[in-house]
Amino acid sequence: MAIKAKKAAAKAKPVGPKPSVAAILRDLERDGSKQYFVDMSARYGIVTKAKAFGVPIVVLRQMAKSIGRDHDLADGLWRTGVHDARMLATMIGDPALVKPALMDRWAKDFDNWGIVDTACFGFFDQSPHAFKQIEKWAKAKDEFVKRAAFALIASVALHRKELGDGPFLKCLAQIEAGASDGRNFVKKGVSWGLRAIGKRKSAKLKVAALVLARRLAASADAPSRWVGKDALRDLEKNA
Repeated sequence: MAIKAKKAAAKAKPVGPKPSVAAILRDLERDGSKQYFVDMSARYGIVTKAKAFGVPIVVLRQMAKSIGRDHDLADGLWRTGVHDARMLATMIGDPALVKPALMDRWAKDFDNWGIVDTACFGFFDQSPHAFKQIEKWAKAKDEFVKRAAFALIASVALHRKELGDGPFLKCLAQIEAGASDGRNFVKKGVSWGLRAIGKRKSAKLKVAALVLARRLAASADAPSRWVGKDALRDLEKNA
């Protein structure tokens, strides 16, 4: 086990000098694409108030791979306020070191679905604090913080194979409550969370997710009905 751990650590932390925040910002500015910057909003609906260079995701992933996990550097990049730097931060942060306070602080800066989903899908979902944050964020007033709750449900459901049914059954109640929020990015996140739970390898969760989706699809509440029908199309095919 010790040998495996050492090999994993070697992969996570490439040998070489630690890059500085300033150096990474220069690289991001150099690798930015004017066309991708335009496409962010025009094609992908990613609209940010933060400064952005328009660095393509594939380039950010390559940079993250060369840097490895570096929690302090990730937070330094986040604090720059630059969208591309924040996207990179979500890719190099260490889930084992992240605390709820940092998760909340980063969430306050969420201003588009891209940064929300990237943070949840490859970073926050591995944190031992994920369900605590889901419970808190599901009650948030801010659209993107609330989306984060359901994006995190989906991400944990898809990635944390070792978890039992209990936490996800609790999430179904949060999903039902959140389904009445008609804001675009919230309702899409709610549907994603419901679909992800229904796709886990658990007969109990599959049935529970289908029952909830059908109940929502028959609701008199328009946003809840949209979530139910959207989830049903996927869950019934999966069933």
